[in-house]
Amino acid sequence: MPKTIAVLGAGSWGTALSMVLEENGHEVRLWSHKQQQVDEINQTHTNKSYLPETILSTRIKAYSDLAQALEAVDAVLFVVPTKAIREVASKVAGCLSEPVVIVHASKGLEQETHKRISVILEEEIPVEKRKAIVALSGPSHAEEVAVKDLTTITSASADMEAAIFVQDLFMNDYFRIYTNQDIIGVELGAALKNIIAVGAGALHGLGYGDNAKAALMTRGLAEISRLGVAFGADPITFLGLSGVGDLIVTCTSVHSRNWQAGNLLGQGKTLAAVLDQMEMVVEGISTTKAAYELAQEKEIEMPITAAIYNVLYNEADVKEAVASLMTRGGKSEGY
Repeated sequence: MPKTIAVLGAGSWGTALSMVLEENGHEVRLWSHKQQQVDEINQTHTNKSYLPETILSTRIKAYSDLAQALEAVDAVLFVVPTKAIREVASKVAGCLSEPVVIVHASKGLEQETHKRISVILEEEIPVEKRKAIVALSGPSHAEEVAVKDLTTITSASADMEAAIFVQDLFMNDYFRIYTNQDIIGVELGAALKNIIAVGAGALHGLGYGDNAKAALMTRGLAEISRLGVAFGADPITFLGLSGVGDLIVTCTSVHSRNWQAGNLLGQGKTLAAVLDQMEMVVEGISTTKAAYELAQEKEIEMPITAAIYNVLYNEADVKEAVASLMTRGGKSEGY
């Protein structure tokens, strides 16, 4: 049965997910705080700042009025940057009159609090206004979903009925969804892989080859698992779509904003210059700081994360950071 979905955030990923929902027969209300973007989507059916080659269905309607977008919806899908989740969630709570399924497809950790996105949503949206919270995550580039390339991701929730509900909303012949009850692991895998992707881009910018990238991804996954397990995640989750799957796609593709940022850093650009050049949010920059601080707090060894943190926040030389990792004392490969 067709549902009515409010998609909050009209960036590349929010737009691509709206396209999947619309194709599956659902009513899609795509919200943006930018009136010019709303007008473009409604009038020309394009979103050229984010998916320049894409023509949107006329059935995807854009809104700048949040209350109007949320009226009588079955689910709310957050696809805004992590730093905006709390503010937008608070506004959503003020608009909802009936409980709905809350879904998010953002990937990051909140600065200062280091909280996962589902925790922020729990804090800002009262329990009487939400049926469940679901994280939608996995190896996926908006540019490829928009052209119906084969994609498989995860619907994660402690409430399996809600996870299946979201699975049913999205699944079709090019967009496959698996369910998972380990929302902690899925969210942490989604956030932390962005750090490793910055490092993978930096290695490319420095001119290193596939051996170096494979080493970084493998040992990066060990760090992700180590921190995730400390917060109650199932280690097996990090071998799945939201773990190693997302890590592979983010660390190996030029579509990845985190990879792009790291590549520019490896080429010798300053962080300020990189952020000025990038037109979209690079979640890995802020997530590196959050993960580094969490590791310090929990006394968890995360040398790759620490090295990337020093490059981003202490102006460490990228080449020297790589050398420091390679000349560490010998270790067992144990996780």
